[in-house]
Amino acid sequence: MKVFVAVKRVIDYNVKIRVKPDHSDVDLTSVKMAMNPFCEIAVEEAVRLKEKGVATEIVAVTIGPKAAQEQLRTALALGADRAIHVETDERVESLGAAKALAKLVEEEQPGLVILGKQAIDTDNNQTGQMLAALTGLPQGTFASAVDVDGEKVQVTREVDGGLQTVELTLPAIVTTDLRLNEPRYAKLPDIMKAKKKPLDVKTPADLGVSVGSRVKLVKVEPPAERQGGVKVGSVDELVDKLKNEAKVIS
Repeated sequence: MKVFVAVKRVIDYNVKIRVKPDHSDVDLTSVKMAMNPFCEIAVEEAVRLKEKGVATEIVAVTIGPKAAQEQLRTALALGADRAIHVETDERVESLGAAKALAKLVEEEQPGLVILGKQAIDTDNNQTGQMLAALTGLPQGTFASAVDVDGEKVQVTREVDGGLQTVELTLPAIVTTDLRLNEPRYAKLPDIMKAKKKPLDVKTPADLGVSVGSRVKLVKVEPPAERQGGVKVGSVDELVDKLKNEAKVIS
């Protein structure tokens, strides 16, 4: 079974985000970039399926600028067999990404598509669901466990009330949650081998889709600075501050 894994280039989660002086966007100058953490979980799950003998081939795919090939090489070092880069310098939103992925799914015919449930830069949590709608494939979102058995896959989902297990008929789409697995680190020999693995470059035009943004980014503001807390000497003083200063009670 061929497994398709989508990955995204984002600012490393350890980096403190800076806003440009003109507030037009986030400042990416000299900022460390990395694979989206939820995408790392997706790659890890695909590799584990291959180690179990369920998957025969893992194809990693990303949509973004030329620099995003770095994240594809990381996926190859972690165990993907080949990669596809849909190269574009446009701001890619969820629907544009889903359209490009849908065309690749149509071409590649994978048995399973795995995506991170969301990217930590936009937090939209949309691409997997949109891809399922465009392809007409069944979906299991927020997966904390994935069990492939023949032509079926059981996905244990994290929902508000606890856990829910759904059974999907392959081919299907799965989006990963945090507790699905713990991603491994790429070993140096695997990083070197990844440089020789095939990486195919396409453009949105090659796929016959447009990934351009339909939303105009007007302004970016940093979060408000948090103020330090204060100690109170009594319950009466606490109530007074909540009522007269914070104005959260009446």
